[in-house]
Amino acid sequence: MQILIVEDDRGITSFLEKGLRAEGYATEVASTPPEARAALDGAERADLVLLDLGLPGGDGVDVLRWMRSHGHTLPVIILTARSEVAHKVEGLNAGANDYVTKPFSFDELLARVRAVLRTAEQPSSSEIVVGDLRLDLLTKVAWRAGQRIELAPREWALLELFMRHPHQVLSRAQILSSVWDYSFETGSNVVDVYVGYLRRKLNTPGLEPLLVTVRGAGYRFVDDARGRAASG
Repeated sequence: MQILIVEDDRGITSFLEKGLRAEGYATEVASTPPEARAALDGAERADLVLLDLGLPGGDGVDVLRWMRSHGHTLPVIILTARSEVAHKVEGLNAGANDYVTKPFSFDELLARVRAVLRTAEQPSSSEIVVGDLRLDLLTKVAWRAGQRIELAPREWALLELFMRHPHQVLSRAQILSSVWDYSFETGSNVVDVYVGYLRRKLNTPGLEPLLVTVRGAGYRFVDDARGRAASG
């Protein structure tokens, strides 16, 4: 999961980056409205935005309105010193998902981030399809090339995470945060173990591998067509 921090205060930015990265999130920083718009239109798409309202050369609400008018539906949490009810109403009406005032508790902010991400990831349909793999979100069963694949609960959660982020490298810390929702002790190999379980069920003989290891970075889920194009 990647979080875009739109904030011009370097002290707050550093505090947020350190805390979020410790929880397994990747971060990107923008300190002005133009930088925020460039980041949002860039190749590395964020999953959530933490948005300050008082920015140099512009207002965070204007960034939020620009986002919604340009089709950016990712969740936004406003993080600002403006605590008046009128400001909260304006921000929420402009399309924010939540509103947190400074000073704030990092633990509370983290809980709000997780809650907003969970809500944003609620399925809009009953299945996810990537390439020749289909995941039924109601029965928690996968199908590949017409073959039914039975999944244990943690395997299903892991596969859903990969299928919602196809072709994106997910680090072990990101996977732990998303699927287990807490950190294991340093050196734990639980992610590798469950990726191994899942890989044996998905990467069947005669079919292109779907789960690949990116050395030193983590794992990536690729559908067979994209995999062949990349290697050709």
